[in-house]
Formats: sequence, C-alpha cells, structure tokens
Amino acid sequence: MRWLLLAGLVVCLSASAAGAGTLDAVKQRGTLRIGYITDEVPFSSQGSDAKPVGYAIDLCGKVADEIEHVLPRVKREYVEVTLANGFDAVKNEQVDLLCGAITVNLDRREIVDFSQPIFLTGASALLRKDSPDYLQSLFIDKPAFRAVSEPLTSTSIIGVRAGATTGTILREARSIEDSKTRIADFDTHEDGLRALEDHKIDAYLGDQVLLMNLAKRARDPSSLEVGDRLFTHEPYAIALKRDDADFRLLVDRALTDFYLSDDFLPLLESYFGNDAPMLHTQIIMEHVP
Repeated sequence: MRWLLLAGLVVCLSASAAGAGTLDAVKQRGTLRIGYITDEVPFSSQGSDAKPVGYAIDLCGKVADEIEHVLPRVKREYVEVTLANGFDAVKNEQVDLLCGAITVNLDRREIVDFSQPIFLTGASALLRKDSPDYLQSLFIDKPAFRAVSEPLTSTSIIGVRAGATTGTILREARSIEDSKTRIADFDTHEDGLRALEDHKIDAYLGDQVLLMNLAKRARDPSSLEVGDRLFTHEPYAIALKRDDADFRLLVDRALTDFYLSDDFLPLLESYFGNDAPMLHTQIIMEHVP
C-alpha cells in the first residue's frame, strides 16, 4: 500500500510539472527563449552582427516586451532552429516562441499552438524568363502560348523548400494527375535559387512574399519573375506550446495592442514598402479585437 501511494505521488508530481505554464517555466529559468529560422527574409534572418532580424522577429520582440511587464527580470535568448526541427523545439519546450514565415495548418496544430495571424500570403513560383511555357501560363497571368484543349505534358523539375507546406500540397496535387514532373527538395531557399539560376530546376515554389525577396538576391534579378497567381492560402503566425491558453492570450493581447498602435503601419512600410497599406488592412481584418 505504501509503495502504491508513493507511486501515485510521483505520477501526480510528474503530471504537474509537465502541465506547468510557459510563463512559469520562463520565470523559473529567468530567460525567454525565442526560436528563429535564418533563411526567411524578410521575416527572420541573421543580421550583419549575427543577431536575428526581420518582421516576425520584431513582432516577437513586442510579445517579449509584454512578457517583461509581467516578469521584469527576464532576459531574451535567441535560439537558431530550422523549419525541420522548429516545431519539435516548441513541443519539447526548448523554445517558447517560434518566429519566422510560419504557416498555420491543421497538421502543425497537432504539435504546437499558434498566435493570431501576423501575415497573410499564398504560394506561387519563381521562374526564369526562359522557363517552359506551360509553367509560365500556370503561374503568371498572361495569355498562354498553347491552345486550351492541348494537353500539358510535364517533364520539368520543380524545386521546393524541404519541410514546407508548399511541397506537401504540390505532391498531393501531382499524385492525382498523370505527370512526369519531378520534385526536388532543398534545405534552404538560397539553395533553390542557385539551382534555378543554374538551370538545374525549371521553377522554385514557395510563398510569394518570400520569393519576391529571394529574387532580389539573384545574380541577375532581371532574368527571373515571380508568379502573380496564388494557389494556396498561407496565414503566418507565431508558434507556441500547446494547451497553454494563458500564454496564448498574453501573446495575442500583445499583438492586438501593437496592431492598433500608430507604430504598426511604419513597421510594415519598412519591410514591404508600397504594399504596406494593403497588408495593414488585411491583418487588421483578421486580428483578434
């Protein structure tokens, strides 16, 4: 009987520790751990001083400001992760916030929770101007060179970022069609860009806003074009630990307060230029009031 009581006490204590809130864990260790992905310009990347910079990093900074109001002595620690291991890092409590171009979907919500949206975009393609005609007609809104009734047979290679939602959707679409298209995975967007420029692939798929910034870093930006047709809906958010409603409420409250401030539009302008007013309207329409 005594052994059973002790075993039951251990189980209860373990369950209590596992269910501890994120703020309690942050308070105990004295640091807020902010995870970031380095190759997602302009959302998250490493600056010249090796510190993380970007739109998502700035928003996570606003959340950190709010946390410091609750826990004044907490320090910030930035943790570099990848898209492949970032969600597990949140799940295993190695990071408290995951910041970057992080798309919300149901599969990922089995692992982590998410804040309210911080950005809205969709997937398209980065093409060379000499990419095959059928790819041009698929992703760019201009007259096709083929008759509508003419079948499209694909022998192209299309690149995607490994682990990204775009690759999953592309593979699902290809599985229901008779297509010879090959799909190549790349560890980083920069690797995909180099492969496109070197004619190793015919298109590189990703979220449009990321592709626009990627094209600017090409050896010859004038030789490339970004598709203006979107084939997915990609809401970005900050990834958080699951089953911690209090922490998510704090994060959402910090974001809403910033969205409604006079500083939000200038921040969008600093990263997205002339598109800022449209993006401001979209985000305000989706924010939690």
